[in-house]
Amino acid sequence: MNKLKLRSSIEQFFIEDIGEGDLTTDFIFPEDTNGKIVFLAKENGVFCGEEVIKTGFELLNSQIEVELFTRDGAVIETGQQLAVAAGRISDLLKGERVILNLVQRLSGIAALTRQAVETLDSSHTRICDTRKTTPGLRMLEKYAVRCGGGFNHRFGLYDGVMIKDNHISFAGSIKHAVELVRENAGHMVKIEVETETKEQVLEAVEAGADIIMFDNRTPDEIKELIELVPEHVITEASGGIKLSNLTSFRDTGVDYISLGFLTHSYKALDISVKVLLS
Repeated sequence: MNKLKLRSSIEQFFIEDIGEGDLTTDFIFPEDTNGKIVFLAKENGVFCGEEVIKTGFELLNSQIEVELFTRDGAVIETGQQLAVAAGRISDLLKGERVILNLVQRLSGIAALTRQAVETLDSSHTRICDTRKTTPGLRMLEKYAVRCGGGFNHRFGLYDGVMIKDNHISFAGSIKHAVELVRENAGHMVKIEVETETKEQVLEAVEAGADIIMFDNRTPDEIKELIELVPEHVITEASGGIKLSNLTSFRDTGVDYISLGFLTHSYKALDISVKVLLS
């Protein structure tokens, strides 16, 4: 994770929430009041948020002491103490909601990803995410997917080529679309082609695609189509795949299954904060 980017993001989140100051806390607590904030798990799951907690409180006051009792990617249980931050109460209270919101959401993604990985239970096929992330939180959400045992797809439009139906229609064919990319992109850029039919798969193979996606295909259809793809070409299944039908894709032979719901339909993990005055 890019710590400079994380720091900048959390700064913006604090500016949004704190503004000119915390009216309630500033009016009630004297400046010299010290205490602790304890993060507690209220349900089982997977933790994600070490750097969020450390960076967040450090930004508020470098004198705040943070102690973590778990690590990113670790399984946590109801009632487990996850972290403690000690320092000036006014600083702790200013940051606890923003920090807690992030930790809850990232842990929810990590837990859902772990559930998907365990549900698939494959030694070959990897679970990965998509670009269906929350604007401004993509780096964190994709990090949470990795903490849950998943893998990342491209991070944005800038780090990989994915040729879809609109691109194919404009270019006139998969072959021509791939040629246009090869003429302009550097040798480090991989090309993925989204396919729906046998003819498209064959054309993508002939065009030299690096990755072929089987879009909205059933497990049986994928088993047939994957026989047309050389072993050196990476394969991916996507579209219409849920936890409820994930196991049916286990024996399709694809290298990756991309799941948008990991980052757009997760439930934030229930984590609470308890405030203790010194």
